[in-house]
Amino acid sequence: MDSRRDFLQKITGSVIALNLPRYSNAKDIFNNSYNGPVLRVAIMGLGSYATRVADAMQTCTKAKLVGVISGTPSKITAWQSKYNIPAGNCYNYSNFGNIKNNPDIDAVYVITPNGLHREHVMGVAKAGKHAICEKPMAVNAKEGQDMIDACKAANVKLLVGYRMHFEPKTLEIIRMRKSGELGKVLFFQGLSGFVIGDPTQWRLNKKLSGGGSMMDIGIYSINGSRYMIGEEPVWVTAQETKNNHEKFKEGIDETIQFQLGFPGGAVASCLSTYSMNNLDRFFVNAENGFAELMPATGYGPIEGRTNNGELNYPHVTHQTVQMDEMAGIILQGNKPIVPVDGEEALKDLKIIDAIFLAAKTGKKIDLK
Repeated sequence: MDSRRDFLQKITGSVIALNLPRYSNAKDIFNNSYNGPVLRVAIMGLGSYATRVADAMQTCTKAKLVGVISGTPSKITAWQSKYNIPAGNCYNYSNFGNIKNNPDIDAVYVITPNGLHREHVMGVAKAGKHAICEKPMAVNAKEGQDMIDACKAANVKLLVGYRMHFEPKTLEIIRMRKSGELGKVLFFQGLSGFVIGDPTQWRLNKKLSGGGSMMDIGIYSINGSRYMIGEEPVWVTAQETKNNHEKFKEGIDETIQFQLGFPGGAVASCLSTYSMNNLDRFFVNAENGFAELMPATGYGPIEGRTNNGELNYPHVTHQTVQMDEMAGIILQGNKPIVPVDGEEALKDLKIIDAIFLAAKTGKKIDLK
């Protein structure tokens, strides 16, 4: 049975074995000795999260920001100056299909509103470029399947921005579960929420977001329940609470509590909300121990503990690790411990569809 010390040694000494960044302290993630292939990325949608990704990519070794796609000319100009983007690698939403003729761009990271993901990813695939899409991949499972099919037909990869799949403390708990140290997992709790601000923002527009808190923060608890328990749920129940009907219009969920049942007998109890702060916690209870992350999914640092004590791994910028690891997946065929492909994202979308149905009907929805 592997010890925590063994696991850290694997992280620091065997990228091949675990497909993790090689680091023993935070700065080692930026290993300047790397001389392999580099993934040249254009970012589509230049909002606040795109800026976070772009800043993080400045210290990547396997991925490089080389292009932008935006509907706002002033943003393109600003990004050109800040990130040294060549004019020939700048596009708008009308002409981005022309990237098919640009050999200097390998992949496009779509960071536009959820409701535009299908259109934009399918456009990227049509242009023959690999697609990285922010989560949720689409607004429902049907659209997600369309995106998967389009990328397969174009023979390009489709990855989704599951940055937590590369986070060391998260991966340590997964290792403990896989190794049997925790014993049989019995229960998972996922709390995901915050108080959302500006009522005019796109996240509160059903056409652009596809929903409310569930399509934004709630997906973390859905995805987390699956990789922490290590199984796919077979049923779901859900209850919606809405107190502010003016801010949260029809189709925009304010708060949803949902429960998932797993084939091995474990259950998950989760909450997704746009009306409460201080909710970013994962808790796993098992026969031989427990594990907790709090905060569990924020930009960091993640804090964790198990029945063995505190989890002590250096914090590295999530998006830097994500983009380097995705470059390895696309260019070198690396296999991550937890998948980040379109099929993985489709599983979450199917559960989200079922949660909305359960909340609407009050029925227990069979996922099998």
